[in-house]
Amino acid sequence: MDVGFIGLGSMGKAIATNLIRAGHQLRVWNRSAAAAQELVALGARLASEPYEAASAPVLMTMLADDEAHRAVLIGQRVLERAARGLIHVNLATVSVGFARELTLLEQQHGIAYVAAPVFGRPEVAAAAKLNVVVAGAATAIARIEPLLSAIGQRTWRMGEAPERANVVKLAGNFMIASALETMGEAAALVRAHGIGAGEFLEVLTSSLFASPVYQIYGRLIAEERYQPAGFKLALGLKDVRLVLQAAETEHVPLPFASVLRDHFLEALAAGKGDLDWSALAEVSARHAELKRSR
Repeated sequence: MDVGFIGLGSMGKAIATNLIRAGHQLRVWNRSAAAAQELVALGARLASEPYEAASAPVLMTMLADDEAHRAVLIGQRVLERAARGLIHVNLATVSVGFARELTLLEQQHGIAYVAAPVFGRPEVAAAAKLNVVVAGAATAIARIEPLLSAIGQRTWRMGEAPERANVVKLAGNFMIASALETMGEAAALVRAHGIGAGEFLEVLTSSLFASPVYQIYGRLIAEERYQPAGFKLALGLKDVRLVLQAAETEHVPLPFASVLRDHFLEALAAGKGDLDWSALAEVSARHAELKRSR
């Protein structure tokens, strides 16, 4: 399948690589040309401008946030110059409001918009083991099914309104952030009593909380290993803010999300924005006046 791909950060590059390996022909564009060149070496064609990627029947995007999508898709007239009948598959985490806005805007340009945010860190993306949450027109989803199968272990359909996939993604990221906060606070508690965070987290992540989220992030917290970042703490704050925004529009109280926002802000103020978001645990350690173990 001929596919345009915009946004080649750690996640986008891993996903695009798997599409090439699955035999799809990619036209790639990235703000930083170096990342695009790595895909060209694998067989992709380089688009000199982002709108050239939208000349394919399918365009996939993996940009950082609403603003980045707005700057590229609207600011650089990608939607205006897109191929007729284009299917736009947005793999990124964006706000519910922006998903609705983009759906209407793309309808005006004859584009089928499909939201397909993914769960998984870069190493999971590289292994093509992502969980893809997808929503949009059933006919469009059926056409892109081979692409989704090439990048993930399972596709979860959430209906025809694209924003439904974004609600699920944001709620899921809220649960992950909540797990990070819980592990950070619990680790601070046991450390204050002279028990190593690694000893404690090994017990819990091997028994009551034997799930990938607790195991992967528990290990990072226990080892205080926050670089390289699989998902930057600054992006975690972005997602928590989007969670609160989605909750406010429907009058859903999320008191713990407000705590998370404040702790993410505290971590950013301490200069930890580029660390993995599991570094949120350092906020609880600092509150307990615990020094880093190494």
